[in-house]
Amino acid sequence: MLPGHVAYGLAAQYGLRISTGTVVAWERGLARPSGYELTALAGVLWCSAGELLTAARTLKEHRAARELAVEELARLLGLTPSAYLRMEESGRWRGNERQSAALTEVLGLTPAGFVTVCGRDEELAELLRGAVTTRWQAQLRAVAKLVPLERGFLQDVLEQLHADYRSLMGSTLSWSSTGTERAGSTGEAGRVFLAEILERFWRAAGVPGPDG
Repeated sequence: MLPGHVAYGLAAQYGLRISTGTVVAWERGLARPSGYELTALAGVLWCSAGELLTAARTLKEHRAARELAVEELARLLGLTPSAYLRMEESGRWRGNERQSAALTEVLGLTPAGFVTVCGRDEELAELLRGAVTTRWQAQLRAVAKLVPLERGFLQDVLEQLHADYRSLMGSTLSWSSTGTERAGSTGEAGRVFLAEILERFWRAAGVPGPDG
């Protein structure tokens, strides 16, 4: 089906006035359909919503991938629909420990996926920057609050990351290939460093990243 055929199907079957250009933007990852548009798109293409989400990252995307209604997921988590919807729309998960465990199970989240849907990636990356560039011991407690992994295991991972960073400081293959300024930068180099250290953390922990 060409993008024009898809746009026509959305209008004819679901009453959605979606332009061909919008369909193209969806295909290229330049725009994202709403929850209803995603359901309609799956209907037009004769597939499940989950098949269209190759790398779900938000609560809404994970829920849509499993074709769960807000009310159904909220019930499984022990939340009211309105309370769950507020968290989904804000991108910040605020459930308690039991609800977080239920969320992980229902949505099939990895530890990395859980941190991502909670909207805590940046916070974790900043803690990890402190762990590798200063004292990892000072960041252990805060990291343990964010990451659903056993504290003793996290201690080993942070210690390993810190040691790796120190031993590779002078190497051309190190994280600090542009100097220690990169680790402390708030610009593009700093953002790249944070993304890299987050990836290295999940790799060291032996669990898949948020994209699987």
